[in-house]
Amino acid sequence: MNIKKVVVCGGGVLGSQIAFQSQFSGFDTTIWLRSEGSIGRTKPKLIHVKENYMKTIEKMNETHTPMDFARGIADSYENFDYEKSLEKVKEAYENLKIELDMEKAVEDADIVIEAMSEDLNAKIEFYKKLAPFLPEKTILCTNSSSLLPSSFMEYTGRPEKFLALHFANEIHKHNTAEVMMTSKTDPEVFDAVVQFARDIKMIPLQLKKEQPGYLLNSMLIPFLFAGFDLYVNGISTPNDIDAAWKYGTGAIKGPFEIFDIVGLKTAYEIVNALAVRFGESGPYNYKGQAQILAQKIEEGKIGLMAGEGFYKYDKEGNKIN
Repeated sequence: MNIKKVVVCGGGVLGSQIAFQSQFSGFDTTIWLRSEGSIGRTKPKLIHVKENYMKTIEKMNETHTPMDFARGIADSYENFDYEKSLEKVKEAYENLKIELDMEKAVEDADIVIEAMSEDLNAKIEFYKKLAPFLPEKTILCTNSSSLLPSSFMEYTGRPEKFLALHFANEIHKHNTAEVMMTSKTDPEVFDAVVQFARDIKMIPLQLKKEQPGYLLNSMLIPFLFAGFDLYVNGISTPNDIDAAWKYGTGAIKGPFEIFDIVGLKTAYEIVNALAVRFGESGPYNYKGQAQILAQKIEEGKIGLMAGEGFYKYDKEGNKIN
């Protein structure tokens, strides 16, 4: 299975990064979007991704330290070419395509990666619409972070060629790709996606069974919502909660800094689904967390990309409070 043409459906925080990294790695990549309005929201994200890559490359060139090394840019400092890397970023940005016509977008796709919002019914409707347009050869992946692929597998029209391919935020730095098969995924398709992950400079983390939250989020989400509970229940502030975690463990980011990076809309979708699922019986105060996130989203404070979430940020993305 030779993957050459990549289509990413959705241009949000992760969709834009997945597409950019694929194009940066030499794949012919298209982003499919729903509307003209989606283009207006996606283009600034792509500019931000491009600038982030360029800043990372500049930092790598200045310091040559492990802390600043991004494995999605090069596999080692010995193989890192400063000028060539900058040129590849510019070419990726210029060559990345955006398409509104779904049928046209996927007409010769080798792999389609769905990176839509975490809404089960919306995903089902998306796959129903997509399925008739897909070529026989096309592998279909979901980047869903909280929904199991088996939840909408039957609507894809190709359960044997359907599986999960999940990325961490800032994928050029945190270059893991969790590849998770369903009970119906063809093992050869699974292996092809594992190889694709390697080809776009990711470290493939293989899951042979479905696991809610994959590997990373199975550990990360309880951590984030445990930290959030300390704020929701009036115990402490986001700043002090983050400080406790960072200074106590040596971690680079605390839970509220991570929320801002991920985006409060994504956090809201996850915690609201948990609030509906668990009601008052969950391990954390999901309802209270969802209310705080909803209020911030209404105020336009949706995280780092907007310049404010739990913290404020300057134009360079540096925290200013």
